Amino acid sequence: MPANLPPQYFEAEKRFRVAKSPPEKIVALEEMMAIMPKHKGTDHLRAELRSRIAKLTQLAAKKSGVQRASMTIEKEGAAQVAVIGLPNSGKSQLVVAITNASLPVAEYPFTTHSATPGMMEFENIKIQLIDTPPLPLQPSQWWLPPMLRQTNALLVIVDLSNDPLSQMETIGEQLEKMRIIIGKTKAEEETGIIWQKKALIIGNKLDLDNGQSYQALVNKCKEQLPIMAISAKDGAGLEKLRLKVYQMLDIIRVYTKMPGKKADLTDPVVLKRGSTLHGAATSIHKDFGQKLKYARIWGSGKHAGIMAKRDHVLQDGDVIELHL
Repeated sequence: MPANLPPQYFEAEKRFRVAKSPPEKIVALEEMMAIMPKHKGTDHLRAELRSRIAKLTQLAAKKSGVQRASMTIEKEGAAQVAVIGLPNSGKSQLVVAITNASLPVAEYPFTTHSATPGMMEFENIKIQLIDTPPLPLQPSQWWLPPMLRQTNALLVIVDLSNDPLSQMETIGEQLEKMRIIIGKTKAEEETGIIWQKKALIIGNKLDLDNGQSYQALVNKCKEQLPIMAISAKDGAGLEKLRLKVYQMLDIIRVYTKMPGKKADLTDPVVLKRGSTLHGAATSIHKDFGQKLKYARIWGSGKHAGIMAKRDHVLQDGDVIELHL
C-alpha cells in the first residue's frame, strides 16, 4: 500500500535535513509523525521515525545532562494529562493535592525543573497528571514540546490573584511557539500549528480572588474552553475538578461480563466517546474485533441484555457480553 504522503510531510522532512542540533531534528521528526496518515502503508515509515526520535532523544539527553526520565514519561491509567502554567501559579501544589505525587512546593517560583507524574483517581479509574516546568519555555527544556504534544490533554493553571487574562495570553503564545493550539482551531495555513489539544482552564488561588478576576476569565474564555475555579491550598473545588477532567477527556467506561456471570464493575475498558462494540472488542484483544459475531448489552439498550451488532455506539456505563 502506498504511503500517499502530503506536501506538508516533505516540508517537515526538509526541516529535518537542515536541522543541526538533536532537539531541532526531534521537532521536525515529531511534525512528520503528526502529519503522516495512519494506515498500513505508513507502518514501516512510522516505526523508522520512532527509532530515529528515540536515538536522537538519547543523544540530546547525553549532551545536555538531562535525565531521560524527565523527557519521556510512559502513559499510565486511562489518560495522560500535562499540567502547565506560569511561575508561581500553583501547578505543583495542585498535583500534590490531587494525586500521589511527591513534589517540592513553595511560595517562590521555578521550584519545578523536570516533569513528574502522579495518578489522580476518579471513581473507578486513574488519570495520569504530569507536573511540568513553568512557562515560558527555557532552552534547556527542549524536551517539553514533544512531551506536551504526546499527552491526551492539558490542564492550564492560572493564578487568579495575578492578572489571569494576561497569563492566558502568555500561555497561548508559548503554546503556539511549540506548534500547539487549544480552543477553537485556527486555519493551519495561517498558523502552521498542527497539534490541537483538549484543555481545561483552571483558575487557582480562588481564596485570593478579588471577586472579579475569575469572572473576567470566564467572560474571555468560556466560548473557547471549559473553565473552573479552585484553591489548591485549601482544597476548594478539587472533587469537582476530578469530574471536569474526566468530562474534558471525552472518554467513556464500558464494563464486560461473561455469560451467566455478573459484570466486573471494578475494571472498566476506557474508550473514546463514540466508540462502537467492534472498537471495544478490539481494545480488549486485537483478535476479538475480527472474531466478534454479536454482543449483548446492558445500559444504553432499550432492554436489558439486548442483542447488538458490531457498529452499535456505546455509552458511558454500558455492560457488554461479547460473543465470538
